[in-house]
Amino acid sequence: MDFYNSWAENYDKDVAVLEYRAPSLAANCVSSHFSGDRGAAVVLDVACGTGLVAKQMKRLGFGHFVGIDGSEAMLESTRESGLYQDLKQCMLGEGPLPVQCGSFDVVVIVGALSDGQVPVGVVRELCKCTKPGGYVCMTTRRNQDNAEYKEALERELKQMAADGLWTCVEVSEVEDWERAVSEHEDGYIPGVVYLYKRLQL
Repeated sequence: MDFYNSWAENYDKDVAVLEYRAPSLAANCVSSHFSGDRGAAVVLDVACGTGLVAKQMKRLGFGHFVGIDGSEAMLESTRESGLYQDLKQCMLGEGPLPVQCGSFDVVVIVGALSDGQVPVGVVRELCKCTKPGGYVCMTTRRNQDNAEYKEALERELKQMAADGLWTCVEVSEVEDWERAVSEHEDGYIPGVVYLYKRLQL
């Protein structure tokens, strides 16, 4: 977490250099399926960072955001943006999220579901926070370094569908996700956007 606290000031500039497309891809995925009142919809942005996803969703007509992040420095930066009606600090994977269950029209987690960041089990908490009929949008990388995590994540997503918690709406694989930074990867690394719809209780 110290890493993210120290990165907060330059985060937006750095991800721009990486041509990080996940926030816009996730926002567009939600937008293409959401048919309700966007201005009234309440969006929970988990691992919100500096608010990159909320900025994209606001551009598409969404206007009410609650953010959760583990880094206080990231949240401070986000507070200054004025995008969020509420912000909460929480270490993901260490228990329930600090919000009311079943109260969000859309829940998004972008850029945090990967090896060494947020445990796979947190997706059950995302589902619990979502209203029946609401959407959960998640992203992860498809590069070799993240292959084991992605496999475990997809097992959990499918198990939750089998358990009747939600249904898969869209899985969108993207080749040019972000610029590669690892010494054994060139060009761009691929990623994936998942969109699930919570079923009625």
